[in-house]
Amino acid sequence: MSYRTNEYGQPVGEALPDWTPRPLPSRVTLQGRYCRLEPIADRHVASLFAAYHQAPDSRDWTYIPLERPESLDDFHAYVSSLQASADPLHYAIVDSVTHHALGMLALMRIAPAAGSAEVGYSPALQKSTAATEAQFLLMQYVFDTLGYRRYEWKCDSLNAPSRAAALRLGFQFEGIFRQAVVYKGRNRDTAWFSMIDSEWPRLSQAYRQWLSPDNIDASGKQLQRLKAFMPARGLAR
Repeated sequence: MSYRTNEYGQPVGEALPDWTPRPLPSRVTLQGRYCRLEPIADRHVASLFAAYHQAPDSRDWTYIPLERPESLDDFHAYVSSLQASADPLHYAIVDSVTHHALGMLALMRIAPAAGSAEVGYSPALQKSTAATEAQFLLMQYVFDTLGYRRYEWKCDSLNAPSRAAALRLGFQFEGIFRQAVVYKGRNRDTAWFSMIDSEWPRLSQAYRQWLSPDNIDASGKQLQRLKAFMPARGLAR
């Protein structure tokens, strides 16, 4: 890797003379083929509660900082707290056919001056077409609409499904922050992943190809896996 040098002969980073702080994300609706993202609202409470309680226990919440709300009233209070938050900024993933909310995504650790944001996700909708499209819709909003430079994914280093999901979605592994967090009375070493704006055009094309009707069979399933369209080794495995 080559670097510029300053007047003292010291290596310095790439010049960004035209960079300006980017806008904060807003409570927009993002429409896709299989789902849409809507700002989290009271109307999503019942269907989200039902979606999270399809699982017989709360093992999907092991690596989430809070426990699964076990009553509808508690879940309503939880959603009310999400509505009041600007960072994280929460969106419901709504099925385009049934119009039921099936999960949530959030933008968090939002840094307009650096053009960086992190995605947070809920345990529902794992390994579904709608879940993947929802991730794409939020990536597209961050990179194409807001003009951010960096998009992050972080998880407990012991959360193997989350780490695998990050790689499948095109994030690159950056390393482990040791003893980064204390939650639920235990230590968390945090695994960091990211994608950046220079990678986004190729990643965006891969998502579009995967979501294309040409890649859908008669039952509505993708003919090829997402990684078949990913542009280079290291962007997806």
